[in-house]
Amino acid sequence: MAEKNTFKQGNLQVELPNDDNLVRYSNFAIVSHSPEELVMDFARMLPGKDGAKVVSRVVMTPRNAKMFMRALVTNIENFEKKFGEISMPEKPVDGMGGIQ
Repeated sequence: MAEKNTFKQGNLQVELPNDDNLVRYSNFAIVSHSPEELVMDFARMLPGKDGAKVVSRVVMTPRNAKMFMRALVTNIENFEKKFGEISMPEKPVDGMGGIQ
């Protein structure tokens, strides 16, 4: 049985299993939506290979997706304050800007 870590996020107790199968690397994402949900497909593209493989799919309500977006913006701002601005290419490179 895998060990589990827990931590507090506000008043919420969060459980994080020590499971390497939980971690997925993604360098490409496709975001789509319906009136009821947002779907985020996280994929991995490898150099010299055509196509990408989806490694994880996350489905959220629009409200939760917007809260996630705010948390992501805040964390990127904090990252840049600590480590400097993240440079961005002017145009997506070889489809690497896969967010639609």
